This record gives sequence, structure tokens and C-alpha cells, in this order.
Amino acid sequence: MISENNNNEIQIQQLITNWTNALCLKDINQMMSNYADDVIIFDIKPPFQTKGAIEWRRMWEKCLPYFPESFQIETRDIIIHVSDNVAFAHWLWRFTEVPENHRILKTWMRATMGYRKQNEQWLIVHEHASLPFNPETSQVVFTSDP
Repeated sequence: MISENNNNEIQIQQLITNWTNALCLKDINQMMSNYADDVIIFDIKPPFQTKGAIEWRRMWEKCLPYFPESFQIETRDIIIHVSDNVAFAHWLWRFTEVPENHRILKTWMRATMGYRKQNEQWLIVHEHASLPFNPETSQVVFTSDP
């Protein structure tokens, strides 16, 4: 028998997989399906903070046309911490199978998600994407091997 925490961890892992697959398909409805209305996003690009699922959806509607026609996403080092109704996960990810001349970031990025269980459904309440930087130069550090 799977314990409740193991079951919750499996559900969070599935949300991460579903979101990644939806992004690769540019399926904004699926991407947005597990965000809480009051989500707070800290992104790697301006405006750096977005409040609410409606505004976050608008950001994706503006951004997705600039993504390549097709691409994949590689994730690694996923760590999930979960309790009965709160969870967070963090991992590294990057775009793969991107056309050589496309300007999309070709480096490892960091993701952290906070989740809240509401009416038996896990919702994303906080998302934070980041890139490492060199504190001596204030420049982003691009890496092919974190």
C-alpha cells in the first residue's frame, strides 16, 4: 500500500511532468490547469514578479510565439518535499532539441515550485525560475553541465 505522503509525492511528480509536456506542446490550457488563482511567480525575465494566474497566463500568451516550433525539456535532480496539504519541489532543467540558430536559452535553469492541496487537488501557489550569476561581474553564468 502506498502511504499518503508517497501518493502526494507521485502526484507532484506527475504535475511537473504534465507541465513540462504541455510547455513542449505549447498547450497553454494544460500549462495553466494547476495554478492557484492567487499564484505568485518570480521569473527570470521582467517583470520578475507576476501576481495571479490570469496575469501569468497573459505572460505565456505573449511569450509562447517566440518559442521554437518544436523542442524538448530535460529535467534532472528533482527533489520533492510533501506533507498532507503543502509541498515544494526544486529541480534543474533546460531546453533540448532546439534548432541551432534559435535564440532560446540553451543553459541549465533552476526551478522551485510551491504547492497547496485544495479540495483534493494540488495547485501551484508559488513558482520561482532563476539562472546562476557571477557576483564579480553580475553576468548570468551559462552552463552545459551544472
